[in-house]
Amino acid sequence: MKIFYDKKFWEAVFTLTGAIIGAGILGLPYVFAQSGYLIGLFWIIFLGLIVGYVFLCLGEVSLRTKKTLQLTGYVKKYLGNKAEWIMFFSVIFGVYIALLAYLIGEGQSLSVIFTSSEDNALYFAFGFWIFMSLLLREGLRGLKKVESWGVIAILLILAIILVIYTPEIKYENLNYINVSNFFIPFGVVLFALIGFNIVPELEMIIKGKEKKFKKAITLGVLIPIIVYILFSLIFEGVLGRNAPEVATTSSIKLVTVLGIFTMMTSYFVLSFSLKDVFVYDLNLSKKSSYFLVIIFPLLIYLFLYFLNKLSFINVIGIGGVISGGITGILILLMNISSKKKGDRKPEYEMPINWFIILLISIIFIFGVIVELFF
Repeated sequence: MKIFYDKKFWEAVFTLTGAIIGAGILGLPYVFAQSGYLIGLFWIIFLGLIVGYVFLCLGEVSLRTKKTLQLTGYVKKYLGNKAEWIMFFSVIFGVYIALLAYLIGEGQSLSVIFTSSEDNALYFAFGFWIFMSLLLREGLRGLKKVESWGVIAILLILAIILVIYTPEIKYENLNYINVSNFFIPFGVVLFALIGFNIVPELEMIIKGKEKKFKKAITLGVLIPIIVYILFSLIFEGVLGRNAPEVATTSSIKLVTVLGIFTMMTSYFVLSFSLKDVFVYDLNLSKKSSYFLVIIFPLLIYLFLYFLNKLSFINVIGIGGVISGGITGILILLMNISSKKKGDRKPEYEMPINWFIILLISIIFIFGVIVELFF
């Protein structure tokens, strides 16, 4: 029972949950409407189990390492310099793509709430960017504040949505299946589940209570999976195949509020973890790291906005399969290497072998092929 009163444990859980639940949740209804809810449910559970396993493998790597590092630093230590640059690309690409998606989604969400249209999304996205850039200056203290209250707000809003809209569910909407679109949800679901960059931060948060690290990661991954299942159930049950590309533009207004909180928490967590990559792994100054983190998402957003190429679903789908796939494979390789090269005994160990690595790698590579070419 002591775990229910363990502040560090719950801060770690909420930080991971907040890092995972982001813009991806807003894309789930649209891709599920293309394939059918049951197919979407399959992908949430299937990829949820795989991603959860990879998270736990990364947690073990973190525990085996005495020095404070980020993902690129772990890869350099356990896989060498060449692999480090592959991970660096994956991390940078994945985080910037995610931050771009959050700017797109947040701008649209705030515009819908305050002006009842998406016409002013650019201005609201810029305002959101300013707010989060200022909050990022608070560092780890700001991270704990955002995650603890942000995740609580997410769960409360979801509970309200369930109470209000469950009676409106039409179960025939949930029985629709389109096998020809079976793989469409893959990239968006994977994007919605990843958040590997935050694991090193979790170890710092839970420092001194590392024996609870495995439970914190497990629960931190399980909560988003449950949230996605329930959120999609309500959305598909009420709207069926009429789900819009971005959930915040639907007739379910509370979803817009939910979207604001999910993207706010994830935007901050990913910005924070990327800043630490620049500081700890590339030895850049904190000021330079802060500038690099905040400026590029805005520049990419403005560039695509004026080209009229801001596609929410395309952004998160491509980001999910490329960054999630590359990072996942490297984490598995790191785990098996760290069992020999680690410099401390971890509080838990994950079973792994080359068959598991090959199988999961094939799944990730297949996802990249499907997303990019089909």
